[in-house]
Amino acid sequence: MTSRGDGLGETGGMSAAPRPGVTVFLTGLSGAGKSTIADALVADLEAAGRPVTVLDGDVVRTHLSSELSFSREDRDLNIRRIGFVAGEVVKHGGTVVVAAIAPYEAAREEARALVERHGRFVLVHLSTPLEVCEGRDVKGLYARARAGQITGFTGIDDPYEPPARAEVVIDTSVTPLTESVARIREAMNGAVAPVS
Repeated sequence: MTSRGDGLGETGGMSAAPRPGVTVFLTGLSGAGKSTIADALVADLEAAGRPVTVLDGDVVRTHLSSELSFSREDRDLNIRRIGFVAGEVVKHGGTVVVAAIAPYEAAREEARALVERHGRFVLVHLSTPLEVCEGRDVKGLYARARAGQITGFTGIDDPYEPPARAEVVIDTSVTPLTESVARIREAMNGAVAPVS
């Protein structure tokens, strides 16, 4: 019997269930390596034939949350919006890579809940030390924050709450990029339980 494109196999049953969707949520200080890892992970996934939706915190803020300030409430709302969009993509079997500072635990857990209704959520905490992140800061944001020119800057005068249960923890100052991507791919395949 040949396929008619109706989802029925030779036995007349339904074809295999689609792969469940997954969100990889990269969180950490500015300069921790979120964009670098996101770019490498997306390239790796796309090379394997897996389309990916990227939700970069700065891009989402520009296009979906431009009315928001950097208050705690507005930062949390921005992360909830990211979680909602990621959940919608995951609901349809998609793969999402989020790269956002997401400094507060409660908002990250809300994003997790929005995604896990529909699929898997892999939280990746980039635990790169503050001094390393500052050293990588080509825009001078940390220096401006330390000089008081920027207020509410995560890691300087606003806290970053480390995740209580990340599936993967990576310090990019000591972990090579290829190893970081491999560890995330392993977690995406369900081989890693959250670290408490």
